[in-house]
Parts: sequence; structure tokens; C-alpha cells
Amino acid sequence: MDHESSGSSSRGPLGDFLAARRASVSATEAGLPQTGQIRRVPGLRREEVAQLAGISTDYYSRLEQGRVRTASRAVLDSLGRALQLNGDQQRYLIQLAHPDDGDRCGDGEVEQCVSPQVARLLTNLVDTPALVFNPYLDILAWNRLASALLGNLADLKPRHRNYARMVFLHPHTRSLLVDWRERAQEVVSSLRMAVGTYPAHARLRELVNELTACDRDFRTWWRQHLVTTRTCGQSRLNHPIIGRFLVDWHVLTQVDDTEQGIVLLSAPAGSPSHAAIRCLDAWAVEQNLQHGVGARATGAGSQ
Repeated sequence: MDHESSGSSSRGPLGDFLAARRASVSATEAGLPQTGQIRRVPGLRREEVAQLAGISTDYYSRLEQGRVRTASRAVLDSLGRALQLNGDQQRYLIQLAHPDDGDRCGDGEVEQCVSPQVARLLTNLVDTPALVFNPYLDILAWNRLASALLGNLADLKPRHRNYARMVFLHPHTRSLLVDWRERAQEVVSSLRMAVGTYPAHARLRELVNELTACDRDFRTWWRQHLVTTRTCGQSRLNHPIIGRFLVDWHVLTQVDDTEQGIVLLSAPAGSPSHAAIRCLDAWAVEQNLQHGVGARATGAGSQ
């Protein structure tokens, strides 16, 4: 990723994240006394972060400036408390400071193959739109209802069959999501977490570069280093055929393949939203929409 599009600078990912978080925490939120002086920087000063974390200002400055690119777990825990990181943000901070820990793929390929059993599960689900994502939100498999919601997924080029790209660049998906801003920020957070795990992955680099270049909101939120993972929630949808309804969504991770997530959307039986999903499925049958397992999405030349 180039510096402008990825939001990364010569400080490196760790320094960029620390700087972004420091700017987002006010002195009042950090419990610092009010001095009455005008603050020249947003958020905390470097010396204030160092004080709150119990480390020297020089050491913290070297971390943020990229002159030191790792730190002990104790220091990272102290910085997490000083910067008021949530659990996801703290894990992301540790990822950035210890990029070689764990079984991570680096710039290698993420497994794209959906097992026949999972594909069959999606096909057999009734009244439940369902998709399979990889960590950077390529849609690897879908059922008929998911295609009815998002548009005919089988018609999309493999590299365009990506949920993040659809949320920001496809008019249908943007208009479908009534709570677009919240859902879009969750997408940015998911991609930011993926970058922490696969910092040199070509496919992810291409995707972030494209979204940064094409969408101002993505560019702004990417530079804010949003990092929060949600595995369930509720979305308000406005489908051009069915109208408005609510769905509960859950992301399930397979025990034997943590690189893929199964996303399920549902509504309580007998509810107006459930009736809307049933109408959507009837429309999908009329349109001859199909369940599908997609071809892998590769680089910029992929069709």
C-alpha cells in the first residue's frame, strides 16, 4: 500500500495507530486536571500519554515516530489503558507490535475454497440469507436469498464480489442499508483488523487502495484507525422490491477454518420482517436467482 492510500506513513503501522488513538482521547476523558491553557493539538500530548502509561516521554515518542517498532506486552498493556483501548483495539495494538507472533499468513494467500458441507448448509437454509466471507470480505459463497438482497452476485466479476467494495461503491448496497454509516464503519474496522493480520497481502492492499481513492468516507475512517469487531447486530434494510424490514445478523467462525466467516441474517418467525423475507424469496425464485460458490478473486487483472 502506498502511504497516502493505506493511511500509513514512515512511522509505520504501530506509530500511526498510536498517533491516531492519542488524537482521539481528550484530556478530560483521560482524567487529567484542567489547566486553563489552550491546547494546540487534538487529544493528548505525547508526554501525557507517557505519564499515563508510566513510561518515559522519549520512549513513547520513539514508538510513535517509528524509531522503535515493538514493545513488551507490559508496555503495550499500559499504553492500552492510557489510550482507553477496547479489547479489539488492544489485540490490534499487540498485532502491530509483534507482527511475527502466531500462525499468520503475511503476504500469502488466504484459503478461498468453501467446503461442500458449508455450501450445502447455505443452500438448505430456509428464510435466512447467508454468505461466506474471507478476512478481507470477498464473498466466497451465497444462497439465493443473499443474492436477492445484494443483487445477482453471480453476475459480478470475482474481484467486485467483495462486501466492502459493494458497501462503498455499489449504489444498490448503499441504498439497501438504511443504517449505512454504522455498517460501513464496521466494514472499515474489519479491513483494518485484516491489515493487522495480513500486512503485505496484495489482494487486501489493492482493495484498500481502491476504496481510499474512490470514497471520501472510507478515506476518512481508514485514517482514524477504526478497530472494533462485532459478531452480531441488527440492520435496517430498504429493498427496492420488498421495502423496509429488520434483520438480525450473526457472524459464525468455523472451528477448523477461522479464515472464513458465515454470515446469517434472520427475523423472528411470524414478524413483519419474516414475512418480508418470505416475499423476497418468492421474488428471487421468479428472477431465477441461484445459490453460488464464487471463483477466487485475485489481483487487478482478474475479471
